Amino acid sequence: MKAIVLKRLGLPAAMAILLLLALAYWWSENLPHEIFGTALFALLGWHIAVNRIWFANLSRGYYDARRTFTLVLHLLLIANMAALLVTSIVISQSVFALLPILDSIYLRDVHWFAAYWIMIIVGVHLGLHWMRVMAMVRTTLSLTPGNPARALALRVAAVVLAGFGLWGCFVLGVWGKLTFTYSLDFWDFNASVTPFFGHWAGVVCLRL
Repeated sequence: MKAIVLKRLGLPAAMAILLLLALAYWWSENLPHEIFGTALFALLGWHIAVNRIWFANLSRGYYDARRTFTLVLHLLLIANMAALLVTSIVISQSVFALLPILDSIYLRDVHWFAAYWIMIIVGVHLGLHWMRVMAMVRTTLSLTPGNPARALALRVAAVVLAGFGLWGCFVLGVWGKLTFTYSLDFWDFNASVTPFFGHWAGVVCLRL
């Protein structure tokens, strides 16, 4: 049972890490960026296979507001992932460079635009499943539910993460990226890359 739980938690966690690494393009440069992206889509295929029953049940049951919102969110995630995949192949300079496909600067913009929206949607997606995630963590760690001290600590941590996520949105200029607003402000990867990852992780956690 614990092995199954670890697999179901480890797969999304690995995908999130690869997505964060791929975002740091100017730190890793092109080849590692494309390798991270290729690995991400390979794990995405595995993730879809693991959760294929969700697709099989789409036409069954009643759609209340929460289920409708979840469906719309997943459709947006699928659309952005499809856009990211297609543009990745077209603009590739390393992994798929041998394919006879003409590059386009406009598709590069679409590629980044889809990637930033995926970060936000993934955060909301994780938030919708957070109770299930916490239940899996309790099962894996053999924790007993209803511990007041642990519940208080988690609430405090949630407030701190929310504040850090809001700060990260400001530091990273997330709104401008989501609205396709061009800016000359870029992260200085020569200084340090750790805060970059930390701020983006905070932005994702803001949606929990």
